[in-house]
Amino acid sequence: MEFVERLKSAVDIVKVVSEYVPRLEKRGARYVGLCPFHGEKTPSFSVHATHQFYKCFGCGAGGDVIKFVMEIEHLTFYEALKHLAERHGIPMPKQERLTDAESRLRSALYAMHEIAARQFQAALASGAGSGARQYLRQRGLAPGLVEEFGLGYAEPGGQALVKRLEREGFGRAELEESGLVIPRPDGGWFDRFRGRLMFPVHNETGKVIAFAGRALAEGDEPKYLNSPETRIYKKSHVLYNLHRARKAIREADGAVLVEGYMDAIGLWAAGVRQAVASCGTALTLEQVRMLRRHSDKLVVNFDADAAGADATERFIHLLLEEGMRVRVLALEEGLDPDEYIRKYGPEAYRARLGAAPGYFYWLADRVRARFNLRTLDERVEGLRRLLPAIQKIPDKLERAAVAGEIASYLGVDAGLVLEQFRKAAAQRRGEPARAAREPLAPTELVLLKALLADERARRQVLPRLAALGSLEGLRSRPILEAMAHLEAGGTGFSYAALEARLAEPDKALLASLAFADEEEQEPDMLPQALACLESLEHKGREAQRAELRARVKAAEREGRIEEALRLAAELSRVQ
Repeated sequence: MEFVERLKSAVDIVKVVSEYVPRLEKRGARYVGLCPFHGEKTPSFSVHATHQFYKCFGCGAGGDVIKFVMEIEHLTFYEALKHLAERHGIPMPKQERLTDAESRLRSALYAMHEIAARQFQAALASGAGSGARQYLRQRGLAPGLVEEFGLGYAEPGGQALVKRLEREGFGRAELEESGLVIPRPDGGWFDRFRGRLMFPVHNETGKVIAFAGRALAEGDEPKYLNSPETRIYKKSHVLYNLHRARKAIREADGAVLVEGYMDAIGLWAAGVRQAVASCGTALTLEQVRMLRRHSDKLVVNFDADAAGADATERFIHLLLEEGMRVRVLALEEGLDPDEYIRKYGPEAYRARLGAAPGYFYWLADRVRARFNLRTLDERVEGLRRLLPAIQKIPDKLERAAVAGEIASYLGVDAGLVLEQFRKAAAQRRGEPARAAREPLAPTELVLLKALLADERARRQVLPRLAALGSLEGLRSRPILEAMAHLEAGGTGFSYAALEARLAEPDKALLASLAFADEEEQEPDMLPQALACLESLEHKGREAQRAELRARVKAAEREGRIEEALRLAAELSRVQ
């Protein structure tokens, strides 16, 4: 655990979190932004620079920098340690080993996928990959681009990868879990991907976790064969090309969402570096939140066929619920992005991208195509089809402006549109409830703030606090006792260690104190802490005296004279 503490001391949680949460706003010693773990429009997520801790008052997520990386990247504890150490140039100690079976297996799966990626790339460059190279040339992919995206070729024989993995020492358990091979009925294994152009799929940190194989032979189905889900690959948690695109998404303050692998690669080659692919007509809540960590602006550019348009309409609702600002690019002639760029060129596409209209105009066009809008009933029905999405616009002024635009577009009275909006607004999803903050007595409040902020206060006050023996009746008792325990144990104070010893209600109280505004705090909190301690000690003595007086009277009433004298002597010492 010594290395863990050393790592946490060397890594700034604010810098780590800012890679995932754009526009963190500094407020004293804390930073505030939109939570990356749940959708919200009003920031309830805080990162404390002093305590090196994060807390969301909306969904309750919280912890130290290791916990943050585990949650955001879906890693085990050891993997999060390794990730942070590698990113910050901190060597892992040689004695550190994977001690649990889960971490060992996950590490093996990462290694197997890296080996597979290199094998596929080598096969593409060999004589066996000539047909795949020809296909890539026909699609206009330059060799440098093919190398940059790690494209490869799976040989048709079905044994190339199996033999390579077995030579590398991977056993039955790893092979079964990898998703890279399939068991043969007569025993042994054969490659899952055979005779296909291979696209490696990476997680957000850039590790290969899965593959997609495109059929090259006529009649070979399915067109795309994807890896099954494994311990390191959950399809709903991955967006193709996000590990490359996230920097560009932040710089452009917006992403482009396309359907396919070739679309994302084609846009990258055209200079649109902020493109990611959903790899099909499905988009999950987790994928939306992954995008929103980098920007709340998105242009959806799916294929113009019916399936692509239906998927776009479904996605709009999900995106709006998560607070995304959405535009839709519908390319003419039914072209997908890659086809459009090859036909009209990168500049033409970038111009169309810049002029992409807001989602409500695209939805309105869909309504106009479905209804002739010649009668009032048809126009009202068209409006009803639009309301579920448009009512989710969070800003009232923007909502009113859109109402006017839609009214003009559909030939409906603006007052009718606004009235429908008002009725629908009552059903809108509410904001996440904030963590309840139970009131504290003034003495407890000041003492806790002082102990959290001042190391000298902790050194001098906590031993005396432990000597009180009982903190009965104090709302902050669990927090104070946990602090005293940490101080007595000599392990040193950390917010994470303190929080780990508390139950949920006390964790919420601690977070409300730690992330409170600090303008009222003095640079030296020790005098205030000592004054509060003396007040608690005085109250403790008063309570002890009251209890002793009651016991003396009871002993006298019952004729226990010797006990009454002993208790009276004890009472005199407490005076």
